[in-house]
Amino acid sequence: MTASAAAVWAANRRRLLDIAYRMLGSRSEAEDVVQEAYLRLSQAALDDIDDLTGWLITVTGRLCIDQLRSSRVTRESYVGPWLPEPVLDTGSPSDPADRITLDDSVRMAMLIVLEQLTPPERAAFVLHDVFQIPFGRVADIVGRTPQACRQLASRARRRIAGATLPRFDPDPELARAAAQEFAEACETGDVQRLVDILDPLVEGLFDSGGHIAGAPTDLVVGAEAVASILLSVFSGTAARFRVVLVNGDPGVAISLGPTIVSVAWVAVDAGRITRIHGIGNPEKLAGTSGDAGAGAESGRTVC
Repeated sequence: MTASAAAVWAANRRRLLDIAYRMLGSRSEAEDVVQEAYLRLSQAALDDIDDLTGWLITVTGRLCIDQLRSSRVTRESYVGPWLPEPVLDTGSPSDPADRITLDDSVRMAMLIVLEQLTPPERAAFVLHDVFQIPFGRVADIVGRTPQACRQLASRARRRIAGATLPRFDPDPELARAAAQEFAEACETGDVQRLVDILDPLVEGLFDSGGHIAGAPTDLVVGAEAVASILLSVFSGTAARFRVVLVNGDPGVAISLGPTIVSVAWVAVDAGRITRIHGIGNPEKLAGTSGDAGAGAESGRTVC
């Protein structure tokens, strides 16, 4: 690879990771796709490429569409609900090129809505509406005409607009306070305190991929039911519950020793938690551990 190609790669790596994560909903799959794009760049006839940045975006986008199509088959046999792979901000330093940019397009609620789109719809929406890539290049990536890609993006917008998204407290401090109350109630095993911070009609989805005993495989509704499951799953363990940012929103990381074993994203409205997305599949949490215990005040056993 020439020095100029290496410079273009370094300048675009983070953007490629941003695109791939939004298209796939998986940090690990996004990293694999971006690495494959790098390998293809290293093997390409660079003299035949006029626009290296555009070439990298095209290759990454096509790889993502292929991955989305194959992932749909895999997810048909997935145990329980499939939730996007979380991106945590734990306050630890990391290489900026390895960080995914956190904005409205990467919120957990949005990623779940994107899962409802077809691969071409998702690609057209993410590439054009989120990253402002012209429809001419989107068409080259998706394998459709520019007009067809406009229709795909329009259809995606309508489906997103028609989706029911959780409401959030406009004050992020209130949302963080609710997440902190949630974490402390879980860590101390205080059932009533936990029920009080949950909306009576709170909804809980728990993605463990079959790895956590006792984790439900269907939507759970109601404060008592959700609280019972949350406390029973970690009963008898020295689990630590720490407030972190999950895809830019307040959430809770649950750790055993240095390892994060589950992440809970929460939606908060009027000071109460209205929805919880719990992710406990270790394959989706492989990149989150290392400083899991930092900032946790205690490791009390959950009763």
